[in-house]
Amino acid sequence: MGESFVAVLMGSDSDLPRMEETFGVLRALEIPFEARILSAHRTPDATHEYVRDADRRGCAVFIAAAGMAAHLAGTVAGL
Repeated sequence: MGESFVAVLMGSDSDLPRMEETFGVLRALEIPFEARILSAHRTPDATHEYVRDADRRGCAVFIAAAGMAAHLAGTVAGL
């Protein structure tokens, strides 16, 4: 297992501008993070694969952001 990190998941690239402040806070606190655009609806297999792999690699926290429907957070929590 590698160094702990935060995974920031967004359902669409339209969520990216809203998450910039989150990225800034994580950088300021020197918290390692990864940001991915993954959809519980459009790319469910890729979402499942990423979450399982991130967990194996030492992800300590998942932040799931979604604009309209919040299914991404439920999908991540269910894995």
